[in-house]
Amino acid sequence: MNYRHAFHAGNFADVFKHAILLALLDALTAKDKPLCCFDTHAGRGRYALGDGEAAKTGEWRDGIGRLFGSPDLPAPLRRYVDAITAFNPDGTLRIYPGSPLLAAQALRPDDRLVLCETQPDEATALRALFRDDRRVHVHVRDGYAALNALLPPPEKRGLVLIDPPFEAQEGEFTAIETALTQAHTRWPNGVYAVWYPIKAHRVIAPFHRHMASGPFDKVMAAELLVRPDDSPLRLNGCGMLIANPPWKLDAMLARLLPALCVALAQSAGASESLRWLRGE
Repeated sequence: MNYRHAFHAGNFADVFKHAILLALLDALTAKDKPLCCFDTHAGRGRYALGDGEAAKTGEWRDGIGRLFGSPDLPAPLRRYVDAITAFNPDGTLRIYPGSPLLAAQALRPDDRLVLCETQPDEATALRALFRDDRRVHVHVRDGYAALNALLPPPEKRGLVLIDPPFEAQEGEFTAIETALTQAHTRWPNGVYAVWYPIKAHRVIAPFHRHMASGPFDKVMAAELLVRPDDSPLRLNGCGMLIANPPWKLDAMLARLLPALCVALAQSAGASESLRWLRGE
């Protein structure tokens, strides 16, 4: 069964992931030198919330729907919501930009964006979306395998976003660990950000232990639970593991995560955390 992100576009996990993605890109673009951003599981890049899959689930209502147009937006969330608003300039929330579109918006003229997508129809939509943007390169191929072929980039600096659908469940973590180990040998100074779902923390613990003893000198994990992780049958939260985080990113996330928790909580047991797995 092919995963379709359109069912989940704009939900709380997207808000979390994309707010952190923008924080990462802002930190990296603060330096003058060009960079390259890789997205290993890009999707179609743009989603209509009012029809199709997104309308069927309505998950976006407990995600971006809680933030868009808010008159009392917490300062740490303003950067993210302003980015979404740019794609909905009339003030009505109709379009949700995926990671590729948000990254392209945040990058500069001399930066590059490399997008990998295995599903042909999603890749076709992605190519149509960026047909006039010479900075963007779309590859119809497995994102993990592409890292072996495409790293290191000529720019020598940048970000790899790994955001798999986790159809393989716990087996996906093994694939990520292998991909990161191989990527480190090719591009040890790249920044790597891995999104992961949280249904129960016991599933995440081996991945964290592996990364704590892995090849990267600095690794942090940011997490958001919108409800307690007491049910393995539903998505209770999500996390982002970041290897080689940019300078002062931890301070930025320390302000962002509490604001996300307040805005997106679905029960009294909601929580957030930020911790170093290695370094600092």
